Amino acid sequence: MRRPHRVVMAVTDAMPIFEAAVPCQVFGVDRPHLADPWYRFSVVPVGTETVRLSPGFTLAPTEGWDLADTDTLVVPACENVHDDPPAELVELVREAHRRGIRILSICSGAFVLAAAGVLDGRRATTHWLHADELAQRYPAVRVDATVLYVEDANVITSAGTVAGIDACLHVVRIDHGAAVAAELARRLVTQPHRDGGQSQYHRPAAPAIREDWLAALLDWADEHLHLPLTGSDLAARAKVSVRTVERRFAEALGMSPLQWLLQQRVRRAQQFLETSDRPVGWIADNCGFGGAASLRAHFARIVGVPPSAYRRAFHERSDAARVAG
Repeated sequence: MRRPHRVVMAVTDAMPIFEAAVPCQVFGVDRPHLADPWYRFSVVPVGTETVRLSPGFTLAPTEGWDLADTDTLVVPACENVHDDPPAELVELVREAHRRGIRILSICSGAFVLAAAGVLDGRRATTHWLHADELAQRYPAVRVDATVLYVEDANVITSAGTVAGIDACLHVVRIDHGAAVAAELARRLVTQPHRDGGQSQYHRPAAPAIREDWLAALLDWADEHLHLPLTGSDLAARAKVSVRTVERRFAEALGMSPLQWLLQQRVRRAQQFLETSDRPVGWIADNCGFGGAASLRAHFARIVGVPPSAYRRAFHERSDAARVAG
């Protein structure tokens, strides 16, 4: 019988429990009916004898371990992304990378990998809430906040919380094949591979604007999104030149007027899809897309999934929540 693949999860005090529980469920439950041998899984507290996870759980080492005997090292989420990660954990990740061990981070665990230099020059992801901070603190990392997980050579990073399941299933798919990963997903009552990326879960908030003519213009444009507005229309409304409008949008919002209009239209479409049963054609007309085909194309490009999939994921979930309540 071939040697089982050794997965070690490194944990420190106050790590979130969900992100730590996912690898335990995927790799730590023996599943000889799916693949024999399955994984040999260990939980390793770093820097202490036992680890207190948040909220209210304590983990002790499952067995002795040796980094040289490790095939995959898992790093769950950080306690606080704004603090420097524990030095012992950073050094462990750095040494694992030097030895060629595959490394998987879940959610904000990417900050540990970045601190260890493992992500330098690599494409990586993390929870969309923290993607900008990851990019700012570690400019050598090519942060992609749109995907659920990223594999770059033998380094895998995943987005927020539940995306850790997607990344762990991806590891199973690599090691044991698509059929085994699909059957495991069925037993976990999840999809073997979710469509789209984390953009579908992120509805960007409208940026704060100074109290000047631009703020009034944005309010007016937001009330008239159903119209085929252009940069010239906005300039005429504000009684300034098109060049002035473009300059102020770039200064205040970091985008062009047309980019802002498109973003607002997509946000409005998301609201309709979440809260109404209106047909896509009606939503397209009332959001200024000019037709269902245009809405579908722009929505899928920006959000990552088509409007129909977005409605299934969010509108139906809201209905279920209302029934449960």
